[in-house]
Amino acid sequence: MAEDVVVSRELKSLQEELSASQRERAAASGHASAPLTAPAAELPKETPEEKELSDQLRELMDEVKNFLAETEKNISAHPAQSVIGALLVGILIGHLLGRR
Repeated sequence: MAEDVVVSRELKSLQEELSASQRERAAASGHASAPLTAPAAELPKETPEEKELSDQLRELMDEVKNFLAETEKNISAHPAQSVIGALLVGILIGHLLGRR
């Protein structure tokens, strides 16, 4: 459950960065005279590409949340298998990195 909070914060941060970038781009092109610290409600209307990107980010956020919820359920249902699987993946990664 703690991972959901971290992922939500990170996605919120990415959305804020995207909004700031959009404001900077609009200000640089002369389409908006709003300061860079303006709230998101005062942003110029999104272009179709920006709306599509925003929708894709929202879908990604939902998918990540669903994946983490399912993973948490699976780990709770099969804790021994999860630990053994994580151990094997760690050994494999260590073995592959040790060859360089």
